[in-house]
Amino acid sequence: MINLALMGAFIPTFLFVSVTPGMCMTLAMTLGMTQGVRRTFWMMWGEMLGVALVAILAVCGVAAMMLQFPVVFQWFKIAGALFLAYIGWQMWWAKGKLAIPQAGISRELMPRRTLFSQGFVTAVSNPKGWAFHMALLPPFIDSQLAFWPQLLVLVCIILVLEFLSMLLYASGGKALGAFFQQQNKVQWLNRIAASLMFAVALWMLLG
Repeated sequence: MINLALMGAFIPTFLFVSVTPGMCMTLAMTLGMTQGVRRTFWMMWGEMLGVALVAILAVCGVAAMMLQFPVVFQWFKIAGALFLAYIGWQMWWAKGKLAIPQAGISRELMPRRTLFSQGFVTAVSNPKGWAFHMALLPPFIDSQLAFWPQLLVLVCIILVLEFLSMLLYASGGKALGAFFQQQNKVQWLNRIAASLMFAVALWMLLG
């Protein structure tokens, strides 16, 4: 059903790519700082759904069609980037549900649906993700074996590695957030998180 030699080469290749800082990993670290690891899981589920969709459609050739009609995709990217920039602006001024309040004030958590959609939009609106999956996945598919079982295994491996990488970044973000809160530097923490959110928005626009 699968070529074990190809799978053995694919795992370290994608592990290196997955753990490298990018839009989704930066978003995971930001949410880990502001929402905690457990709440960040909702963003992770949305991101993994987006990654799975991108991987399958890219291999099936949809990415080539999207490159022929870039205007729609560009507006989708702009809308997502503006939304993330708006959240970053709120965090900078310690407003909104992502901002961390001062001591003694209860934190307002973002809705799970919003976290899920943030992860999904960030994954789907990354053109480099489309190009990467279209270029990387086909060489690891054995033409002498059934196509769909191999693609399913590859996507499952991708999702596991993505989840572990985002969990690592979110945990690091939570530890960083706890450090700043102990040092009574909540404003600094909000502005660091806001800067990261601005970076993701800019990354999305320029990607």
